[in-house]
Amino acid sequence: MNDILAYFESINPILGAFYATLFTWVVTAVGASLVFFFKGMNRAVLDGMLGFTGGVMVAASFWSLLAPGIEMSPGEGFVKVIPAAVGFALGALFLYGLDKVLPHLHINFREDEKEGIKTPWRRTTLLVLAITLHNIPEGLAVGVLFGGVAAGIPEATIGGAVALALGIGIQNFPEGIAVSMPLRRHGVSRRKSFWYGQMSAIVEPIAGVLGALAVTFFTPILPYALAFAAGAMIFVVVEEVIPETQRDRYTDIATLGFIGGFIIMMTLDVALG
Repeated sequence: MNDILAYFESINPILGAFYATLFTWVVTAVGASLVFFFKGMNRAVLDGMLGFTGGVMVAASFWSLLAPGIEMSPGEGFVKVIPAAVGFALGALFLYGLDKVLPHLHINFREDEKEGIKTPWRRTTLLVLAITLHNIPEGLAVGVLFGGVAAGIPEATIGGAVALALGIGIQNFPEGIAVSMPLRRHGVSRRKSFWYGQMSAIVEPIAGVLGALAVTFFTPILPYALAFAAGAMIFVVVEEVIPETQRDRYTDIATLGFIGGFIIMMTLDVALG
């Protein structure tokens, strides 16, 4: 781990953001590749992994994004928390807007429960777009932290950025499975199921680099940007991830998965950040 941190400290943080989010994309592809070896995924396991994803995202939102954002904000009392409050609200509203516009279908939902504007797009495309919504704030969060390092902000550390990338990467593994397995179950070929599964995370390197560049050129927005990513992630968890895990009899397994994901992400951030 020390070698990894030393490597990221030796390269340009923007390039670091690209490599880190490329890693999270690769882990998604590894998860999606399980479709070549298994015909399906037990619903209890899938719900547990989705719960784990939610736990990682919630922990990352506080430990990696909101807490550093508040710490680096100027002023005292109510003034100090304003950037975090504004950024958090804007991030949630941004995802709210995407959720209302982008056609998508949650993993465990019926065809008639698709969201966004009406479209003749097939179930395959809608399922991929649902996971893509998850991945936009994740890539953005990693990029913003690396951008803070590039801008020389003391509260933004390589250790914290790498910890976030590791946490996001770990929870991307079940996300890859969560796309490819349902597609296979609905008659899509293994090769196409894998392709769509890994493509759901292509937005992460894009969002990561854009987030890092934005913070580098506009350093004062960093507290807002960190909170923006946190608000977007919390919106995804509450509006999408948790409801997906509560539609069957395995709600306790999903809840325990959430707790496990939270603990792992919290530990990574505190130990490395």
